[in-house]
Amino acid sequence: IDKQRIDTIPTLTRIVIGIDPATTGNKTSDETGIIIAGLGENRYAYILEDLSLRGSPGEWALAAVNAFKRHQADRIIAEVNNGGDLVENVIRTVDPHISFKAVRATRGKLIRAEPIVALYEQGKIFHVNQGLVHLENQMCTYIPGVTTKSPDRMDALVWALTELMLANSPTYTPSVWNGSAAT
Repeated sequence: IDKQRIDTIPTLTRIVIGIDPATTGNKTSDETGIIIAGLGENRYAYILEDLSLRGSPGEWALAAVNAFKRHQADRIIAEVNNGGDLVENVIRTVDPHISFKAVRATRGKLIRAEPIVALYEQGKIFHVNQGLVHLENQMCTYIPGVTTKSPDRMDALVWALTELMLANSPTYTPSVWNGSAAT
């Protein structure tokens, strides 16, 4: 990650907000992962911001919608395994006109993350040099089957980058990421 930090962002052709929602919002709850990522004209991805938080569904939905507007994003991508239609409904309560895509995890975190790890290894993903310390720590310390705390930030990053970098790829395997679009 150290080699992939940048200060200047190129022109972006697409921006998405990835969300891995927590099912509860109390002091001991997991955080809701909220990651903003963009795709450059050069076809590289840029992690712009980490807004992950521990809060109620209304709080994380408001944070995501505000980021959507501030970054002039194209779509919110949210995992709906825990919460189903409620995830989209909470977001649409804040703004009914948001472009939203529900994604459902059908295989394990490691399998979903492997294509994204390969893109990092190829130097195709960059981190804007500000405010990503908690995300980067989670990425570097998560051990599948050992780490008990949810990698919420990392999951949101994987959903966002999958949408930007892989969703339209002819070699992409949909069985790893079973996304369904909702309008």
